[in-house]
Amino acid sequence: MPRIVSLIASATEIVCALGFEEQLVGRSHECDFPLSVKRLPGCTEPKFNIDGSSAEIDQRVREVLQQALSVYRVDADKLRELRPDVIVTQTQCEVCAVSQKDVELAVCDWLDARPMIVSLAPNALNDVWADIRRVAEALNAPERGEALIERLQRRITEIGVVARKQTVCPTVACIEWIEPLMSAGNWMPELVEYAGGKLLFGEPGRHSPRLVWEEFVRQDPDTIFVMPCGWDIPKARVEMSALTCKPEWPDLRAVRQRRVFLTDGNQYFNRPGPRLVESLEILAEVLHPGAFSFGHQGSGWQPLS
Repeated sequence: MPRIVSLIASATEIVCALGFEEQLVGRSHECDFPLSVKRLPGCTEPKFNIDGSSAEIDQRVREVLQQALSVYRVDADKLRELRPDVIVTQTQCEVCAVSQKDVELAVCDWLDARPMIVSLAPNALNDVWADIRRVAEALNAPERGEALIERLQRRITEIGVVARKQTVCPTVACIEWIEPLMSAGNWMPELVEYAGGKLLFGEPGRHSPRLVWEEFVRQDPDTIFVMPCGWDIPKARVEMSALTCKPEWPDLRAVRQRRVFLTDGNQYFNRPGPRLVESLEILAEVLHPGAFSFGHQGSGWQPLS
């Protein structure tokens, strides 16, 4: 059986969903689901202090990137010690996780058999299915990949069928970063549509766009989801003061109608893996509570007030 190192949280979830958790021998510093994978040695770490406000973290990341450096460090010695047959990484976002380039540099001087590097590139929902298929094929289990994809797509379709029957299609803003203000892109427009909403900012398959506050106010969404990349609900709640202190905030329709919701972006929406289905469930039960009730309130989402 192959020895696997996953250097991206969503890939770790894919590997486990395919039934290969026992073959995992290493992980990234961010891989934490299922909880049992936290027993594995970590092979990466960020090159900047991850504590601080959204504005401070954004500035630190930009300073690293401006020096043409990688945002993360790969422990090459630990990788060699673990002797993986397969390493899973990504090319989708240099800020989100270790990149393929980082991994190639870490193993470039290995003189013995080099591991297979499987690089994922999830920009839209179809890419997520392709990535699951890519991992399954690398692990010589293509049939497991097809079965997993079928199960996930079936659940998404079932939610979409019910959502389309609803008489109201609320406008939605998904905030992926608070300062600077950014909307969720990539797979999120598709998920919002399946959930019976209309995303005002962001395009399918494209990276998260920056938002101009005045335009955000002008669009005045019916519902606001806050899902900062890499953050849980308590951290997002602390950071909301950057928005709630703005003079226009109290007059927004979503605020007046108490339709602002904090979500666990780190565990759900930011991870392009099997739990995007749970992310869809969160969107659906918030947008159409009379039609859906999946029980995610509290852990997956909370009202702002």
